[in-house]
Amino acid sequence: MLKQKSYGVSFRSWFKKRYEVRPGIRGASGICRTSPLPGTEIMQKIIIPENLAIRFDKFLLRDFFSDVPRAEIIRKIKRGNVLVNKKVAKPNYRLKKADIVEIDFKKPLREIQPNPEIKIKIIFQNDDFLIIDKPAGQAVHPVNFSDNQTLVSGLLDRFPEIRNIGDKSYGSKLRPGIVHRLDKETSGVMLIARNQPTFTTLKKMFQERKMEKQYLAWVYGKFSKKEGLIEKTLSRSKNYKKQIIARENSLRKSRAAVTYYKVKKTIDDFSLLEVSPKTGRTHQIRIHLASLGHPVVGDRLYKAPRKLRKISAARQLLHAEKISFSFQGEIFEFQALIPLDFSCFLKGLESGYS
Repeated sequence: MLKQKSYGVSFRSWFKKRYEVRPGIRGASGICRTSPLPGTEIMQKIIIPENLAIRFDKFLLRDFFSDVPRAEIIRKIKRGNVLVNKKVAKPNYRLKKADIVEIDFKKPLREIQPNPEIKIKIIFQNDDFLIIDKPAGQAVHPVNFSDNQTLVSGLLDRFPEIRNIGDKSYGSKLRPGIVHRLDKETSGVMLIARNQPTFTTLKKMFQERKMEKQYLAWVYGKFSKKEGLIEKTLSRSKNYKKQIIARENSLRKSRAAVTYYKVKKTIDDFSLLEVSPKTGRTHQIRIHLASLGHPVVGDRLYKAPRKLRKISAARQLLHAEKISFSFQGEIFEFQALIPLDFSCFLKGLESGYS
């Protein structure tokens, strides 16, 4: 999607005088697009004389693909679908005077396709929202419109009215009705909005920390304290794939994160925790517990040291057990049953891993 970006009143006239414009499709901001190849769309852009000093990935996000997640744009750059001066550039490359950017994307779908094969386990529904029990291994939403294997495609099949529900953030069309998210390998209760006013209200409640969420987590190790509060600021890692505990001199954007935990059961070198995140950062529970030396059992990203992994699990044993909130003067509380793999893990510990 092309978005108009102003470079100054004289840019178009300057572009025509300075460079030969080949026949093609004229886009916004003086972009000259050559004739598209079959199944692809190629664009060329010559940067204006004034040095924009903008990162390559942010340039693409701002001027071309405002509705595509930044992570997807970074993947396209690394795969060579977008070139600078005929070469693969790093996402953080700063565009310079007269750089030529070539984009070669297959023309993407602009709508997520419904999929009746994605089964939705509904705990509760009314005209305003849904409460569902998400299974482990099910991604909540796609990173591009061609993927119809996520929870969102199942929701669109049963509740097509959610298609245009969302905010104006980047990639929001890929997350219709989604008020909050769970990691792919995390199971449990999720809240979905069915109309725009409800979405706006619930989203604001999450931002103002008016939602109470409770998780269960099997972790490695024994705790000296039976409960505690983890207050550690988080920031993104260099590759954007995980969170890290932010340092005081961190150059990346940092966000405060607070997690409460309580030990429910301890068996051998494993503990079952009741966890309540007070903020809603990506991977917050997982990185916070790992930072204490108690990573979630089965977590492949924030995994335990090898010496602790005498027993593991097929997925991270983190389950969103409960959510409670007040909506339109009524108090709601919903709970998702403990999944089978949690129960099996407990039985295995009690039987001595036999």
